[in-house]
Amino acid sequence: MTVAVPTLAAGEVLEACLRALESQTVDEFEVVVIDNSGTGGVQACNPQAFRHVRVISNSCNVGFGAAVNQAFRASTAPYVATLNDDAVADPRWLEGLLADAEAHPRTGMFASEVRLAGTGDLDSAGMLIASDGSSKQASLTPLRDAGVFLPSGSAALYRRAMLDEIGLFDESFFLYCEDTDLGLRAQWAGWGCRYVPGAVVEHLYSHSAGRASPLKAYYVERNRLYTIVKNFPAGMLMVAPFASIARYFWHVAALLTGHGKVAEYRHEGHSSAMLPWLVIRAHLAALFRLPALLNSRRRIRASRRITPREFRALIARHSITLRQVASL
Repeated sequence: MTVAVPTLAAGEVLEACLRALESQTVDEFEVVVIDNSGTGGVQACNPQAFRHVRVISNSCNVGFGAAVNQAFRASTAPYVATLNDDAVADPRWLEGLLADAEAHPRTGMFASEVRLAGTGDLDSAGMLIASDGSSKQASLTPLRDAGVFLPSGSAALYRRAMLDEIGLFDESFFLYCEDTDLGLRAQWAGWGCRYVPGAVVEHLYSHSAGRASPLKAYYVERNRLYTIVKNFPAGMLMVAPFASIARYFWHVAALLTGHGKVAEYRHEGHSSAMLPWLVIRAHLAALFRLPALLNSRRRIRASRRITPREFRALIARHSITLRQVASL
């Protein structure tokens, strides 16, 4: 088994992540740290001191998806996991994920029990998706069964057989929503996802890119557009622009009450007047990339194992409202 840990900042949080991985109750795995700092910053963490760790160093920040893909391509393991560098895994994290994967051979994705560091609050038990393609962590007590829609890439396990079939993370996303796109492609191909309670990690949310920043706002909006063009059935794709307008309305409403990501964005010292320009820029970027996105869409449809109706039903079972997206 291979665990891919991309890092940009390295430092103490990465050291804590690696120490936790050294304490896992299983032993047959490797940790591939992908150094995106461009300066060899990982060496300050003395990776040679960790017996499971090897390092891939990049000359620049290639993005989350490309970094994880480097680890996947350098591995022949039947399972590959992703873990954020600011996540600390419980000693039984890998044991729990592997046991569930072995018990469910037709499931391709496994979501961890992600808790917010320092609070113990449940941050993610998989991901939910809205009608405009926005995705959010499912932070409610999980469902009666363990079936969820897709995992958060902050702490997930993927079956190599699935990745060999559908492909790896889309590297054009650079940052954010790669896990949503991969999960949707997997669902189209008939690979399910399970939540594994007890496979616990504690996560320092958005440690590297900031909780709310212009960078994050742009990439999340642009990559949401990439995701729906590639993956949404035609009917849902036609409705998505109207759903986006509704979400923008709820963002404004949440801002007026001091809640939600836009309020957090302003609290971080950024001007909310910049947000319309970021939205326009994101749409222009998606328009520029439209031919490539449509080619990807055709490939996904050509290899699908479920119907658009079944896909819509899956989304309906694991949906989040636009108002909830804006308020979280």
